[in-house]
Amino acid sequence: MKRTRHGRRTAATLTALALGAGGLAALAAPATAATAAAAGGDKVAKLPISSYSELVVDSVHERLYISDDRRSRTGGEVQVYDFAGTKVGVLPTDSSPTGMALSADASTLHVSQSNGILAFDTATAQRTALVRAHYSVECPRDVAFAGGRQWYAETAATGDCDNRNTRLFGVDGTTAVSTEWNDTGRLRLTEGPGAPDRLVMGQSRGNGVADPFLTVFDTSGSTLVRGPQRRFAGAGGQGALHLRDLALSADGKRIAVADGSAGTRLLNTSDLSDAPVPYQPLPEGATATAVAFGGDGKYVARGSAASGGTADLLVQPADPADRTTPVEFAFEGALQGDLVASRGLGWSQDGTRLFAVTSNIYGNEFWLHVIQPPAVQYDARFTGSPTTTPKQPVVGEPLGIRGRLELDGPAPAEPAKVSAVRHDARGDRAVPAVEVEADGTFTLLDVPSSVGEATYTLSFTGSLVHRPAEDITVGVTVAKAPTAITLSAPAEATKGEGLEITGRLTAQGRGLPAGVTLAVQRTDKKGSGVLTSAAVAADGTFRINDLPRATGSTTYEVGYAGDALHSPSTASATVRVRRAG
Repeated sequence: MKRTRHGRRTAATLTALALGAGGLAALAAPATAATAAAAGGDKVAKLPISSYSELVVDSVHERLYISDDRRSRTGGEVQVYDFAGTKVGVLPTDSSPTGMALSADASTLHVSQSNGILAFDTATAQRTALVRAHYSVECPRDVAFAGGRQWYAETAATGDCDNRNTRLFGVDGTTAVSTEWNDTGRLRLTEGPGAPDRLVMGQSRGNGVADPFLTVFDTSGSTLVRGPQRRFAGAGGQGALHLRDLALSADGKRIAVADGSAGTRLLNTSDLSDAPVPYQPLPEGATATAVAFGGDGKYVARGSAASGGTADLLVQPADPADRTTPVEFAFEGALQGDLVASRGLGWSQDGTRLFAVTSNIYGNEFWLHVIQPPAVQYDARFTGSPTTTPKQPVVGEPLGIRGRLELDGPAPAEPAKVSAVRHDARGDRAVPAVEVEADGTFTLLDVPSSVGEATYTLSFTGSLVHRPAEDITVGVTVAKAPTAITLSAPAEATKGEGLEITGRLTAQGRGLPAGVTLAVQRTDKKGSGVLTSAAVAADGTFRINDLPRATGSTTYEVGYAGDALHSPSTASATVRVRRAG
C-alpha cells in the first residue's frame, strides 16, 4: 500500500507472507489475542486462488474463510486463515464453493457447492451435513443466516448467471424449501448481528432489469414476511442500482450499499429511505466494490476499484456525521493487488481488525490484507492565535497564516495536515492543506483575490488516531496592491524645442489591466495644464513628449489613478528650461 493523494494511510509496515498452494485438512488451534496483538501492523498474504467469491469472518475461533468462484463441478476447497493472516488449513468440498454464511453462534459454516449447501463444524473442521438444493447449478449462490436458519438465492443455470431468474430458498432442518420469492438477475443476501431476524435482499441491474430493488424480510416467524422495499429506476431503462455489496450496521439501523454506479449508498433499514447524512463521495475515478461495518459499530470500510494513486479503500467512522478524515489505502502492483474485490471486506467482531481481499485488474490473482485500526482516538486542538505575514496583506500577493496544532497521544506516523477555507466578497475558496511540523507549527499559504475583509477558517479534520480539532478563524483586511512610477527626465531643456521623458509603471500582485494610461500635468511660471495622457506598454514603460513654453523650472507630474486591484501612485520630475540660442 502506498500513500494516496487524498489522505493518509496507516503507517505500519506491510509484511508479505509466503504461502503454499496446499493446506491442512484439519485446522490448527486459534491464535491467542496476545499473539495477534503482537503481530501488529498490516499484513498481506498471497491467496492460492485464481477466482474469488466471498470472505466470512469467524471472530469466535479467529478464522477467515475464503471461497473461490471457479464454477467447476470438480472438487474444491475453502481456504482458511487465522487473524494474523497465516493459512491454517482448507475445508474440502465436492465442487467449487461459492456463497458462505456463519451461524449466529459461529458453530457452523454453511458453504454452497454445486448440488447444495454443506455444513462444517467450525471447531473441528469436519463436514456435518449436506442440504441438497432443488437444482445442481454452476452459478454461484448467495447464502445468509438469519432467524436461526440459513437462506440461499439460487440461479438454476450454468451460464449467464447475472441475467437469469433467481429464486430464494430457506432451509428447514436439512430440507431446502422454496419461499416463492424470485426475480430476474442475481439476488444478493446479507444479514447482521444487530438485526438477527432481518434478511436483506438486493437485485442488481441486468438485461431487462429497469428498476432493481432492495427489500428487507422478517425471518422471526415460520413464514418469511417482506417488509420495506425500494426500487431504483434509471434513465434509458438501465436501472440505477449496480449492486456490488451489502452490509448491515452494527445496530441494524442502517444498510450500506456498494453501488458500482452511485458509490456508497446509506439507507435507513426501517423504510430504505436515504439516511439524512450520506457518506462523502469516494475519490474521483473510484468505483464502489465492497462495504463492511465494524462489529463494534465504530468504523466502516468502503472498498473500490481505482487506478494509480487513487484510494481503493477508505476506513472512517461509521457515523456519517463524523467527518474525520478517512484513512486511505491505494493498492497497486504484484505485492498487494490493484483493487478491493467485490464483497472483499470483513471485520472482527471487536473492530480491532479489518480484513480485505484485493485482486489484480484481470481478476485472476488475489491477496488477503490484515489491517489493524487504532483502538483509541486522541484529542487535538489549535493553540494560541494564528498570525499573518505580512501584517498588511494585499490582493494578488502571498499571505502566510502561521499557527500551532497540539496532538495528544502518540506522534502520528505521518504528519497531520491543516487546511483552511477563505471567505470574502467573492464567496468561499479552499486553501491547500499543509503538513504540520514536528513541533506542531504550520504555515498555510494563500493569495487573496479580492479587496476588503477576508476570514480564514482553519481546520484539522482528524484521522483514525486523532479526533478533529475545533475550527478557529482569523480575519484580515486585504488592501489594494501598491503601484510605483519611476521617471527619467533631462536636467535641462530649451524653450520651444522637443523634450522627452521616459518612465515605467510597476505593480505588485496581479498584472495591470490592458490599455492603462497615465495622467500628465505640466506646471511652469505660466501656470498648470494637462498634457496628453501617456500610454503604458505591456512591459510598463511609457514616453512623454512636450515643447516647453516658458523658461525656468518646469515640473511634470505623472499619475496612475489605480484600478480595482491596484492603488494609485504619482511621480514628478523638474526640468530647467533655458532660452533658445
